[in-house]
Amino acid sequence: MEKLTYPLLCFQLNEEAVLGILVGTEYQLVEATPQKLRSNLTDHLAKVYKKEGDYPLLELEDPTLKMVETSFRPTYRIGNGAFPLTNKVKIEQPLVYGEAEPGVYECFLPLLDESFYCYDLNQLDSLARHFISNALDEKSPEEIYRLTAYPTPSLEIVTLKVKEDSLFSYTWNIEQKPKILERLAERYPYPKAVQRNLAAAPDAAWELDDYVAQVVDKLMQQRASVLIVGASGVGKSAVLRQAFRKLAGFSKKTEKEQSFWRIQAQRFTATSKYLGEWQETAEELVFELQTMNGILWVENIVRLLREGGKGAEDSVAAYLLPFIQQGKLQLAGEVTPQELESMRRLLPGFVESMQIVELPELPERSLAVVLEKFSSHVLQAHKINITQDALNTSTRLLRRFYPYESFPGKSIRLLGECMSEAIFSKTTEVNRRDVLAQFIKRTGLPELFLRDDMLLDQTALRSYFNEKIIGQTAATDKLTDIIKVYKAGLNNPHKPITTLLFAGPTGVGKTAAAQALAQYFFGLGQKTSPLIRIDMSEYQHPSQITRFLGTGTDPGKLVQQVRERPFAVLLLDEAEKATPEIFDAFLTVLDEGMLVDAFGRVTNFRNCIIILTSNLGASNRASIGYGNRMPDDETYRSAISGFFRPEFVNRIDQVVIFQPLGQESIRLIARKELEEVKAREGFAKLNLKIEFSERTEEHIAKVGFHEKYGARPLQRAVEDVIVKGLAKWLLANPTIENKTVHVDIDENGVTNIQVG
Repeated sequence: MEKLTYPLLCFQLNEEAVLGILVGTEYQLVEATPQKLRSNLTDHLAKVYKKEGDYPLLELEDPTLKMVETSFRPTYRIGNGAFPLTNKVKIEQPLVYGEAEPGVYECFLPLLDESFYCYDLNQLDSLARHFISNALDEKSPEEIYRLTAYPTPSLEIVTLKVKEDSLFSYTWNIEQKPKILERLAERYPYPKAVQRNLAAAPDAAWELDDYVAQVVDKLMQQRASVLIVGASGVGKSAVLRQAFRKLAGFSKKTEKEQSFWRIQAQRFTATSKYLGEWQETAEELVFELQTMNGILWVENIVRLLREGGKGAEDSVAAYLLPFIQQGKLQLAGEVTPQELESMRRLLPGFVESMQIVELPELPERSLAVVLEKFSSHVLQAHKINITQDALNTSTRLLRRFYPYESFPGKSIRLLGECMSEAIFSKTTEVNRRDVLAQFIKRTGLPELFLRDDMLLDQTALRSYFNEKIIGQTAATDKLTDIIKVYKAGLNNPHKPITTLLFAGPTGVGKTAAAQALAQYFFGLGQKTSPLIRIDMSEYQHPSQITRFLGTGTDPGKLVQQVRERPFAVLLLDEAEKATPEIFDAFLTVLDEGMLVDAFGRVTNFRNCIIILTSNLGASNRASIGYGNRMPDDETYRSAISGFFRPEFVNRIDQVVIFQPLGQESIRLIARKELEEVKAREGFAKLNLKIEFSERTEEHIAKVGFHEKYGARPLQRAVEDVIVKGLAKWLLANPTIENKTVHVDIDENGVTNIQVG
């Protein structure tokens, strides 16, 4: 018989009651003495073992009890609001830990139902405080104060006797199918017929033979787990696919049974319905791999660190780590350098248990060979010719507009999209025009920016912005300068296209300018609006920064929208109303054009124009009026410098001052709004031509102006005064078609409608 020991935490509640918690299990019991607790729990475990042949799986050498004290400020949470109490409370929590594997300590916080692994006992206290704080953050003040009522516990041991042959309870019939593997993973390599339908590119690792050989050697000869590290697009997946195909070929030649499986990281926990189920699934999967001499390729392997628990220490990766270290499990995966760094920080033992193969970007000569081979494959397999001009154009465009991705992956993806379009349209050639059209469709960039031989018409450029932005000559000049720099290719490729701060009173055209810039830059190909607008007044409390940027597992509003639309104008409206902590976290975006989360996932802002709007400096003066009084630009700049930290202001490329609107500008805006009314569907389908009198324009300009809100109420005035009246008139005259309708407003503000 084999003895299993379990740590028992005993709390003396009063003279006649002792609470016992069997650490690492779901069992709790109240008895008069610790002796009765041990006896009853031992009897219960024995009955369960006798009846079901099962017992809690826990292997701790010399379990130890330690009390860990931390200070914490309880917080009430109502919806998205957080209301911390004034005073901190000191909380002492029992920690039970023991060595599960050599150098690996499994740690439990029983009252908080938390567990984690520790690889260095010098870090035990700080790790425990981290997990205690995270757990308390989820609890109400009442729950926290109840935790402080527990007395200091003692540690006892419960012993269970089991048969030695039941310590590993799995039995396996060699003819039995691997149920867990077949349910969660896929056999690899795929059959050839399946491979042909998966992608435009063949399953090949062109010009990467040396790296394939390294991976094969580590997996087959050294029996090691392998991580391929490289930037996005360098060919990590291609190397793994080729390596597994070679290993499969060796297995057939040597008649040595070996299997290869591909699994997505989230599949480990996707089907779990109750606590502990995914752990059981993982153990069964490991056992099936052992019996089949299998190697597991984990897609998005970094996700293993955030699946299964609240942190990396109780994740799927941490659970699988002992199996990897003991040689019971062999993994393969791919990560970017940023993801590797995050894995080293969050769970260093996991990275150390695997061997790393670094994959650099291909040199120019090798890239040319890869593209030539890809073109030959497409011609042979799909009878579509990709011209050399198309190859050169794709390389040039991707090198300039996607500098943060690597060749050859980004070229293969773009040319594959062009090839799919050719198949759909039943053409036999992909040329330069096709590549340009596909790139416009993907990014929304106009052809002007993509072709060096197309000159910028500066007159048309200024005319475009003057039509969209009225009464802001200085602002228009700065916006056209941005386009000239971008057209010349002189913008910094390692930062956002530009970062602007629009300052000025309300209702002078700041948002209209952002919309005009978005439409000019990215408005051609994208199905959704190229303007990402976020109201920063929604993020006034530091706790809301996670809703803006995201947590370790879920992206925030900003990250989610930029990932969906990487070519866009990002408008952060009323920036001064947001908590300063947001702008501290935003410094890296302005400086490097990238935001990296805790798991190494990169959100790229280098194809974004970032615009912040602010009313700072406008509140102490009459902001807008019919007079000629102009505000001092220096007052705005001084207010901005006094509000934002210097390191933030220094990362803004330009501060664009919007001036108060004069009488003529307001009249022009009124005319523009009325012109847009003429194009509405109700008039178009009846072929009605609408004409507005000068008096109508003057009236709209007058009633649609507000000293505080500027021209912003103009649209409301047009709807209330003009559109509603025209709607009533149309409903009263449903048979009128193909006519000219004259709209006038008399001195009393009464709308007169006549048919000419």
